[in-house]
Amino acid sequence: MIGVTVLGSTGSIGVSTLDVMARHPDRFTAIALSANTQVERLFQQCLAHRPRYAVMVDEAAAEKLAQKIKSEGLETEVLSGVEGLERIASLDEVDQVMAAIVGAAGLAPTLAAARAGKRVLLANKEALVMSGDIFLSEVRRAGAELLPIDSEHNAIFQSMPTDFAKGLEQAGVERILLTASGGPFRTTPVDELAHVTPAQACAHPNWEMGRKISVDSATMMNKGLEVIEACWLFQTDASKVQVVIHPQSVIHSMVQYCDGSVLAQLGNPDMRTPIAHAMAWPTRMDSGVQELNIFDVARLDFEEPDLTRFPCLRLAYEAIEAGGTAPAILNAANEVAVDAFLDERLAFLDIPRVIEATLERVPHQAANSLSSILDDDQSARDMARQLVLESAA
Repeated sequence: MIGVTVLGSTGSIGVSTLDVMARHPDRFTAIALSANTQVERLFQQCLAHRPRYAVMVDEAAAEKLAQKIKSEGLETEVLSGVEGLERIASLDEVDQVMAAIVGAAGLAPTLAAARAGKRVLLANKEALVMSGDIFLSEVRRAGAELLPIDSEHNAIFQSMPTDFAKGLEQAGVERILLTASGGPFRTTPVDELAHVTPAQACAHPNWEMGRKISVDSATMMNKGLEVIEACWLFQTDASKVQVVIHPQSVIHSMVQYCDGSVLAQLGNPDMRTPIAHAMAWPTRMDSGVQELNIFDVARLDFEEPDLTRFPCLRLAYEAIEAGGTAPAILNAANEVAVDAFLDERLAFLDIPRVIEATLERVPHQAANSLSSILDDDQSARDMARQLVLESAA
């Protein structure tokens, strides 16, 4: 039996992971689940999956969960805080850790899983965006397995040769074609974007995602972060990663080879496919996803991204080229700006403006220690919050 910790079990990735696990009760068991503040949802998951541990990041929420667990007579032990997350990520009885906590908050427990030598199912792209070299060094040192869960990176992984780790050029890979849906505003006139509401930004045409990731998709910052993640996962530079807008979201990404071949992974837009692939790898198992009917799809369209419409994508390329802590600064500023937009304290078009100004005002440094990364992360958040306030003045 494979023991699994799900970090961020109440989010969309976490829910999909538990759905896949429930289809294979003879193969997987939930050792630990975690959430930030959603007490009732985590409680219901504890009732359904009977984990040994449950973690609420918020201490007050943990107390409420503990009371509900006790009243129900469950044997689940409730923990709290980042320390609780790191503990359940490194338990001896855990074999796989689904790293699905959104944003920088997922860095510490994901690093703990890597240091403990687990199979890390990486849905938290910020771990690599913020600390790529440090994170991968820990993976290699501990002999951990790192498998991508983002549909695009999982598709690239499936389309790569088995020996890609020796170097993409040596493996015959010319470039990575990273697909993007274009989000809800792909064809919206640019002059109308100034009045975009959070509800409109969160209405993704193809995928069901959390609010923060939905806004990132609308600005294409999500794709920019994925470019950075791809550079680390596949040990290449940004010039070898080309973003391709593909509105149908059927081709999840492609790999172009030196002989003219282009290999692609196709499927319905459902995160249970990459989750099941990574959990079962190197074998395959049922994910519960409906089979792709290519006759229903009928056509596949591709476009180049417009960097005027999507300046966040440009900023991400500039950050990875700058190197060091620049991607961490980019990510921190984006998290603050998106949070302000969702709270209706910042206009949609001001999201990239806040990010760009933060990158200009917070000098980046070498990302050779976790403390330097976290210091610049905090400086970027402070600067971005100040810029948000200035924009509202």
